[in-house]
Amino acid sequence: MWKVLRKNTGLTLIELLVALVLSSILIAALYRTFIRQQQTYTIQEQVVDTQQNARIAITKMVKEIRMAGFGQVVDLLPGGANGSAGGVNGVTNLITPGGTDTVTILGAFTPISTLAVEAQGGQSTVTLASAEAAAKFDNAVNRYISIGGVESNTVASVSGTLITLNNPLRFTHKFTDPLGSPITIPVYKIDAVTYQVDGNFKLTRNAGAGPEVVADNILSLSFAYFDADGDPPATPADTRMVNVRINARTERQDPEYKGGSVMGYRERVITSNIQVRNMTPSP
Repeated sequence: MWKVLRKNTGLTLIELLVALVLSSILIAALYRTFIRQQQTYTIQEQVVDTQQNARIAITKMVKEIRMAGFGQVVDLLPGGANGSAGGVNGVTNLITPGGTDTVTILGAFTPISTLAVEAQGGQSTVTLASAEAAAKFDNAVNRYISIGGVESNTVASVSGTLITLNNPLRFTHKFTDPLGSPITIPVYKIDAVTYQVDGNFKLTRNAGAGPEVVADNILSLSFAYFDADGDPPATPADTRMVNVRINARTERQDPEYKGGSVMGYRERVITSNIQVRNMTPSP
């Protein structure tokens, strides 16, 4: 009877250990590559978020700084048609620098309602479309109003939809244009708005009711002002251009990153030159 001889083909212990070591090295290299790619993706995502955050912040400021004085707010300033020494809530310039990192601007930024009844020049009352809208002018901070964006006034009292003004209207506000086409007359609330960065790296906007956060993780905010010739203005009323510079940082720190003004945070700087449209020359 013939016997079949079988050959042992298993791995030796040394071969198994070598295979385990090589596999461990390969897995460690793959894991390190994965972690590095994940870190790169996270960093890029944070940088994009930082840029977007700064752009949103500067876009809002650009819009309102450009609109400084809109609504014929100059009427309410000292020497204006309906002006007083106190201006609007103590603000007496359309653009008021607060050092290099704060600015206060005046303008009819907020549309509130429309006129419900045509208003004649010389009368001292206007009627809004709703009592709810009229009530927004019924306090000391919000008593400044712009009618149609062409004249401004102060509110003496509010009763339902009827607003009594401190000064008679200068213009007649009709519901048709010179060609006879129907139009609506918007009514705006005039605000003194202050932008600055607080101690918690938050860009805030304060329209008199307390600061509201516009953007987080803002390291610094700076302003520079120029007159029509590109020189620093002699007075705030001579301002014709405002340069805004925002320095934003990433939300989370990267321990491996050694650059930036704050160690471990990547930063992005965005600047904008704003031509102001509604400034009037100094008398």
